[in-house]
Amino acid sequence: MANNDLQRVVTGEARLSYVHLFTPHAKPGNTEAKYGVTILLPKSDIATKQRIDAAINAAIQAGVSSNWNGVRPPMMAVPIHDGDGVRPSDGMPFGEECRGHWVFTASSKQAPQVVDAGLNPIINQTEVYSGMYGRVSTRFFPYNSNGKKGIGCGLNNVQKLRDGEPLGGRTNAVDDFGGGAGGYAPATPAYAPAQPGYMQPAQPIYPQPAPAAPVYAPAPQPAPPVQPVYTPQPVQYDPITGNPIIGGIMGL
Repeated sequence: MANNDLQRVVTGEARLSYVHLFTPHAKPGNTEAKYGVTILLPKSDIATKQRIDAAINAAIQAGVSSNWNGVRPPMMAVPIHDGDGVRPSDGMPFGEECRGHWVFTASSKQAPQVVDAGLNPIINQTEVYSGMYGRVSTRFFPYNSNGKKGIGCGLNNVQKLRDGEPLGGRTNAVDDFGGGAGGYAPATPAYAPAQPGYMQPAQPIYPQPAPAAPVYAPAPQPAPPVQPVYTPQPVQYDPITGNPIIGGIMGL
């Protein structure tokens, strides 16, 4: 078997992420757009992992003989990583979907063929998305670029096997419009509707008169003292002299 054949691996069923199979995509900091897919291979698929390890070793041998001047690099980048560990790019943990998987990315400048489980070409691009399950044909190869030496992973073709929960924020119509937790909720009215059976009392349309000023009654004044009424005494006459008696003595 040629060394090139040893470098080729068709995976078992894996979950696919960062899917760019119909339109090339340029990674941040890279101006060259490529087709690509990140493959989440279950750690339970021991047979595929063994084929990948064998393909990487074959690619290393090819690099020593043709790319690295007969010397195996002491520090060499490999494309497959432990999803339960950290990303080599920034040292941060892989996403939750990577737990229990081997993680590697395959890319190509040429568009891959994308087929369904019956090997029919997939025309409707919406059927291909991050989170679906499929098989990927790959090829591992050595590289020596800008002083960096390592093993890369080329993308050949992709077969979709079944649907899966979308990754990367993709939703479906039932979630969006079904009225569930993530569905549409009517906007809250800006006013509170009147309660049934209750009528807001009408406000008068005319101004209310100002309250009348209190009327204070003057305090009763004491009645003036009653002046004694003088009653003149009848004039008495002296029977002897016939003259009125005024403070005198009769007979004088």
